[in-house]
Amino acid sequence: MSEHLIYCAGQFTETDNQIEVRNPYDGSVVSKTYLADDHLLELAIAGAVNVAPHMAELPAYKKHAALYYIAERLYGERHAFAMLIAGEAAKPYKYAMGEVKRAVQTFRVAAGEALRLPGEYLQLDWTAAGEGREGVVKYFPRGPVAAISPFNFPLNLAVHKVAPAIAAGCPVVLKPATRTPLATLELAKIIYDSGLPEAAVSLLPMDRKTGDKLITDERFRMLTFTGSPEVGWAMRARAGRKKVTLELGGNAGVIVTPSANLQHAVERSVFGGFAYSGQVCIHAQRFYVHESIFEAFTEQFVRKADSLKVGSPQEEDTDISAMIDVGNAERVEEWVKEAEKQGAKILTGGTRSASYVAPTVLINTQNTMNVCAKEVFGPVVAIEKYTDFKEAVAAVNDSRYGLQAGVFTDSLSEMNIAHNQLEVGGVIINDVPTFRVDHMPYGGVKDSGIGREGVKYTIQEMMEPRILVKYK
Repeated sequence: MSEHLIYCAGQFTETDNQIEVRNPYDGSVVSKTYLADDHLLELAIAGAVNVAPHMAELPAYKKHAALYYIAERLYGERHAFAMLIAGEAAKPYKYAMGEVKRAVQTFRVAAGEALRLPGEYLQLDWTAAGEGREGVVKYFPRGPVAAISPFNFPLNLAVHKVAPAIAAGCPVVLKPATRTPLATLELAKIIYDSGLPEAAVSLLPMDRKTGDKLITDERFRMLTFTGSPEVGWAMRARAGRKKVTLELGGNAGVIVTPSANLQHAVERSVFGGFAYSGQVCIHAQRFYVHESIFEAFTEQFVRKADSLKVGSPQEEDTDISAMIDVGNAERVEEWVKEAEKQGAKILTGGTRSASYVAPTVLINTQNTMNVCAKEVFGPVVAIEKYTDFKEAVAAVNDSRYGLQAGVFTDSLSEMNIAHNQLEVGGVIINDVPTFRVDHMPYGGVKDSGIGREGVKYTIQEMMEPRILVKYK
């Protein structure tokens, strides 16, 4: 039986609270690890506070070297990491491998950004009062960062907090999801060898009671959280004066217009709707298809969905596997049945076996149904007709969420309307909202969060500007 120690201020350790991490697909034990207690968390926080001045003064070339080393080691071990993610998260291997490669890219980008941290020269003589003066704006690390990452991208979403923190010169204490902590703890072995100061990074699975200190402890200067809106906004209300960034998911909308390449739109839409069983913050959930192509689109969409291969997440050709647990699968099943009772029609799917939910396509839905109004976080999509493009834009905006949206169109006018009027953090043209590369700004509006991730943008969140005004 394998075992993963937890990583506290440069030391690998265990506690009295051992847990088993099981494969959601078959219930087998993937590995054992431990939950941090209050004492261990205090060691991590104190270590982060003590090392903060050293991290702030760490030369750019040393941060670059550490980040680049981590990236290359991770790439060399990509197969083992992908198999670990497939096991702990039931993420199909091909998607798990994609996640590992993205984490490698995130570290590589952070290594580059460490060499070009923000700063600017500011001309001040715009008025007579500023004559003879000039400004220099430097950015300084905020200090210790508390970070909380979710189960669905157990490696890359953790890396999106750890890598920018290193580049910015901020020590970080990260709490990975207790259901999927293994890839992050495996990463700790690489971080340990990277040459970073001890206590620069701590990776501590812990229960919510212990982890609550990440939110309330005033020694942390920033809290960065990825998870549910209900939890995230409650955290922000209790976080005190620290900087807070939240990435909270959504129920992403997709518009498919008559000018779109129908085959491409269907292929990408099926991917966006069912990759990792829809357990993705930018899962393509609500589709608005022009009435002139609605029947052709839905027919091809259902055919493609029905052809997805179901199986073990550790097989390389598996498309869809188990959800993270039975409870979430039961919730998704309940929402689908509820929608059907309220008038929705199931074109395919709608069934569940243990933690597996079949890819499900609904029509005749209403935006007030749970499968549309809430974040379903499962393999369920709703497809509806529209007549006028602005009507479709309004339908996408009729949501408490606003993370990303996709628009399939060859019309420059429609592209501009979408960019100007969709109430989201990102508009993706001729692809699904599930598209993301790791250096782009990423985050949402409304209940989808506050602040931006994407390495350069996270670094900016983790640093504080300070101006120097001087005579020339």
